[in-house]
Amino acid sequence: MIPELGLFALIIAFSISLVLSAVPLIGAARNDATLMAMARPAAWAQLAFVSLSYAALTYAFVVHDFSVLYVSQHSNLVQPLMYRISGVWGSHEGSMLLWTLILALWTAAVALFSRGLPEVLLARVLSVMGMISAGFFAFLLWTSNPFERIFPVPADGNALNPLLQDPGLAIHPPMLYMGYVGFSVAFAFAVAALLGGKLDATWARWSRPWTTVAWSFLTFGIALGSWWAYNELGWGGWWFWDPVENASFMPWLVGTALIHSLASTEKRGVFKSWTVLLAILAFSMSLLGAFIVRSGVLVSVHAFATDPARGVFILIFLCVAVGGSLALYAWRSGTVTSTGRFSWLSRETALLLNNVILLTAAAAVFVGTMYPLLVDALGIGKISVGRPYFDTMFTLVAIPLILMMGIGPVMRWKKDNAQRLKKELSLIFAISLSVGIILPFVIDGVLNIPAGLGLAGALWIAISTLQILYKRLKSGARLPLSFTGMIMAHLGMAMFVAGVTMVMTYSEEKDVRLEYGSTYELSGYDFKLIGVNKMVGPNYTGDEGHLEVYDGDNKIADLRPQKRLYTTGSSPMPMTESSVDTRLSRDLYVAMGEPVGEDAWSLRLYYKSMIAWSWMGCLFMTFGGLLAVSDRRYRQKRLPGSETA
Repeated sequence: MIPELGLFALIIAFSISLVLSAVPLIGAARNDATLMAMARPAAWAQLAFVSLSYAALTYAFVVHDFSVLYVSQHSNLVQPLMYRISGVWGSHEGSMLLWTLILALWTAAVALFSRGLPEVLLARVLSVMGMISAGFFAFLLWTSNPFERIFPVPADGNALNPLLQDPGLAIHPPMLYMGYVGFSVAFAFAVAALLGGKLDATWARWSRPWTTVAWSFLTFGIALGSWWAYNELGWGGWWFWDPVENASFMPWLVGTALIHSLASTEKRGVFKSWTVLLAILAFSMSLLGAFIVRSGVLVSVHAFATDPARGVFILIFLCVAVGGSLALYAWRSGTVTSTGRFSWLSRETALLLNNVILLTAAAAVFVGTMYPLLVDALGIGKISVGRPYFDTMFTLVAIPLILMMGIGPVMRWKKDNAQRLKKELSLIFAISLSVGIILPFVIDGVLNIPAGLGLAGALWIAISTLQILYKRLKSGARLPLSFTGMIMAHLGMAMFVAGVTMVMTYSEEKDVRLEYGSTYELSGYDFKLIGVNKMVGPNYTGDEGHLEVYDGDNKIADLRPQKRLYTTGSSPMPMTESSVDTRLSRDLYVAMGEPVGEDAWSLRLYYKSMIAWSWMGCLFMTFGGLLAVSDRRYRQKRLPGSETA
């Protein structure tokens, strides 16, 4: 009965989303307070019923209810509890139910924390979010029912994909979805403002914190996915330019442009058209990501579905949502006028250039990701766009972006003076460039210009950001959390640039054959294979290696990589579990291959220089964003300028 209860709750949630889509919007059009007042309770009721549906599916996984087809496909009797719970979102149907749960959570949060928002604007915002929810509920019920029964009931089920049986993957999808779905809030605010025909700074003030929270979650989710791939897949890389990785990166780039554009619209009343289009585009990129992952147009370790019917549904939904919002924008374009005026040499101009660069980067990723799929779909042939294209394009885009990150925050609003900027930044630029170029020579005695420029860029961002903080502290001015968050996020980007530069320049890897007791030297470290022992896990068997790592005569690490064989499910599946010794300056990484003779194994050894800095930088950016939205002005019951809509 529990699965039927879950399906019934899902149908009720769908019905409520239809009410939420229409009734408050009609109330806003008629200025009917009674109809508009239905928005909040409808949002909370929708969350309650979709939560009940999700809880029912989770319960089915926990108690091994293999009469549910989805449970039997992704769980079995020996699967650990943590992976039974995370198995709920381990494939398409459950992950879409999680998507709708998070969307309902965002909708309810807007209803709860927007009490100072004018009722007319709130009614329109929640109605737009209700329309989005209705689309995804329909997608679930018509193409992806997670509660479908199977008869006869199997005695045991198939296991969750071993690739997903990892703590990182247990929390990666929820974090990623919080970012993906969170951009629907900015989209809803933009569409609501267009519907009202009054696109002033009010909607930007209210949507900015929501957008920043979504961006923070997406940043953390992407970093977590990168860390998982690095540790779990055994190939030692941090980013592979996989189409599904790109599907999350594109909304991140557009979302980064959006939060900067919202700042300009809120503070100066400029870039209103630009900001509206970015809000539409950020959500569109999220829907595009869902299409790429769930349409069956590609094969990836990250992809969920191979049913073209699902891809067609999402593609139609994408066209309706984007096409409808762009048509509305064209209709209301006469009301979208910027009031602020600024000189070509100003912070506004810097932010505009920053956004153009970010959109150029997003366009480059879009072309590289979608062009091969388009060529294949048209039957022209098969082509691949790989790492050389993406690395080249991003290097070209990164240079002006890094320059602007050092210049933009130093510039003044409205109008600045070139001589003042030269005085502020010339010494920082000279120090960053000279130290950055020299550092590679200090590291290994070779003058490496590309690495030097990358490190110079990291120093440029870091020193210019710290200078802003120093001047603020010296003046005795208070440090609002929004300012502190910006400082933290920019320092995070500096750390990320430094980490990526070092790992791409100074990493080494080697495939070796080691006998018990033998040693191999890599990057000044000696890897000694002590032995390999049999092991038995809760749902796998395997071999566990033991290596000691020496720096000279000092043992610095014990590494225990594993070669597992998951024997449950329809067919045995081998998996590699790497072992990593992480320090701030480097990672020492070992992945097991196969036995190659008596008491000998093939191993892959890696030395990864400063790779931890890339993930630390992402954490700094994440916490910087969350810190910024903790600013007290976002906790006011009524923001300035929100009296009318």
